[in-house]
Amino acid sequence: MRLIPLIAATITLAVLTPPLFAQDWIEYENRGDFFSINFPGDPRVRDISYRTEYSLPLPARVYSREDGQDRYSITVVDYTNLEKMEAERVKKCQAAGGDGDSCNDHSSTDLRGAIIHATWNFLQRGSKVTHFSYSNVDRVEGHELQFSNTDGSRTFASIHMHENRLYIVEGTVPAGSPPPALFQQSLGFLDKEGKRVRYATPYSNGFPPPRRDR
Repeated sequence: MRLIPLIAATITLAVLTPPLFAQDWIEYENRGDFFSINFPGDPRVRDISYRTEYSLPLPARVYSREDGQDRYSITVVDYTNLEKMEAERVKKCQAAGGDGDSCNDHSSTDLRGAIIHATWNFLQRGSKVTHFSYSNVDRVEGHELQFSNTDGSRTFASIHMHENRLYIVEGTVPAGSPPPALFQQSLGFLDKEGKRVRYATPYSNGFPPPRRDR
C-alpha cells in the first residue's frame, strides 16, 4: 500500500525536474558578421577558408554548438572582396601568359551562383535528399534542404545571401528526434547598427535592396 504514493511522487518529480544536461538556449548576435540566431549556449567560433565555385579561397567563420547528440552550425562566407581578388587573379594569369577561359573574370558568376554552389556542396555528401525548396528569411531569398543520413540522423539546412555574405545554416539531430526548428527558424540579418532587417518584398543579393519593413 505504501508503494503507490512513492511511485506517484517519483513520476511527479520526473515531470517537473528538467534534465541536468539540458542547455539554456540564447539568442546569439554577431555584429561583425551581421546575423542573429538561437544556439543552446555560446557557440565555438573558428576561421576557415571557403573555396568558391571558381576556386577562390574566401575568408569564412564557422559558429557551432553541440547539445548532446544534436549539432548546430552557421558558416558565414565573406564575398565582399571577391571582385578585387578575382581581378588580381586575372592580372597574374595574363602576366603568366594565360589565355582563354583561364584568364576570364568570373567574379559575377561566382557571386550570383554562391547559393547554388553551397547547395551543390551539400548534395555531394551523398545523403538522401528528403526536401529541397525555395525559402526566405525576412524576405531574403535562399534554399532550404533536408537530408536523411546513413546513420539514421537527419540534417536540416538553409542557405541565404545578404549584402555579399553567404550564410549556411545546418542542424543535425539523431534518428527519432524532432527537427531543430528553434535553431533553423531563428536566423536573422543585422544592419550596421545591429538592428534586424526585414524587407517588404523579396531581396535577391546583387540587386538594389527593396524597401524595408523595419
